[in-house]
Amino acid sequence: MKTLGVDLGERSYPIYIGNGLLGNAELVTPHIRGTQVLIVSNETVAPLYLQQAKKAFDAYQVETVILPDGEKYKTLDILYRIYNALLEHRFDRKCTLVALGGGVIGDMTGFAAASYQRGVDFIQIPTTLLSQVDSSVGGKTGVNHPLGKNMIGAFHQPCCVIADTSSLDTLDERQLSAGIAEVIKYGLIHDYEFFQWLETNMDKLLARDTEALTYAIERSCRDKAKVVALDEREGGIRAILNLGHTFGHAIETGMGYGEWLHGEAVGTGMLMAADLSQRMGWLSEHDVERVDDIIDKAGLPTRAPASMSGEHFMELMAVDKKVEAGKIRLVLLKQLGEAVVTEAFDHNLLQQTLIAHRTIEE
Repeated sequence: MKTLGVDLGERSYPIYIGNGLLGNAELVTPHIRGTQVLIVSNETVAPLYLQQAKKAFDAYQVETVILPDGEKYKTLDILYRIYNALLEHRFDRKCTLVALGGGVIGDMTGFAAASYQRGVDFIQIPTTLLSQVDSSVGGKTGVNHPLGKNMIGAFHQPCCVIADTSSLDTLDERQLSAGIAEVIKYGLIHDYEFFQWLETNMDKLLARDTEALTYAIERSCRDKAKVVALDEREGGIRAILNLGHTFGHAIETGMGYGEWLHGEAVGTGMLMAADLSQRMGWLSEHDVERVDDIIDKAGLPTRAPASMSGEHFMELMAVDKKVEAGKIRLVLLKQLGEAVVTEAFDHNLLQQTLIAHRTIEE
């Protein structure tokens, strides 16, 4: 087992990474203050891992909430099912919520924990690659709105993160590729050496090589933890973690939540950001080809939906958490391994990127 730390002063917490960690009471007990535990999972994950995970909480009063599976259910209406369970079972301020699932479950459980009785503890047990390397770390929680992704939420750090790599054995190939998108992101934004490693080892990740996956998860979490420690609430440098996300969130919202997986949209979004970076003179054509190659090799789409016009993209990108004073701010690449957040880009070049990266209708 590997143990990393997210250094946030009194809100610091460990990330445990390893095989067979589900059900390990020794990992969770130090992080539970009261006697009540609510495990939140979904209809896909619960049949696979709920009983195993519950073994870690035998010493507590345990209740469960099983939500429907999918991004389209990441709504306030579904969130109320968590609140209902907490109130029906009279959970107090020392209770602990446990998120057992992917990014949707983690985000919703975390937001419920942030808002129930003005804030209670929660533990992340991510079961997808995307949630293990990204969404479970850093304290971003929330739900979607029909007009914008993740626009309703709060920063609320978990007490610990338990990433059991054995849970990836049941992940389908599409979900695995979606998670790899976020792994690639860390290499592109500030870890060029890792990007080079990914170019060489992508086949091992896709083949679910245990050693390669563990290394990629550990390195991704370490990279993210460094950034979060510097800027917990995204007032500055943390925004670089959103490479590809402004484009990607527009795709997710425009196509309807769940049609494209988050990682698929981010993968395409990162390539669009690289394209615009080249048009601005920061990246070479060869640099963009390398980004295109690794996104494609990971099994991710490299073009935006044909049905989304440039105007539609711009309309949706304007509803983004990085927008300030009505100006769109994008995460672009000065070079591979160095990201920058900027509003100083030529909108004509952005339009060229939006046109160039749409799927050609047959």
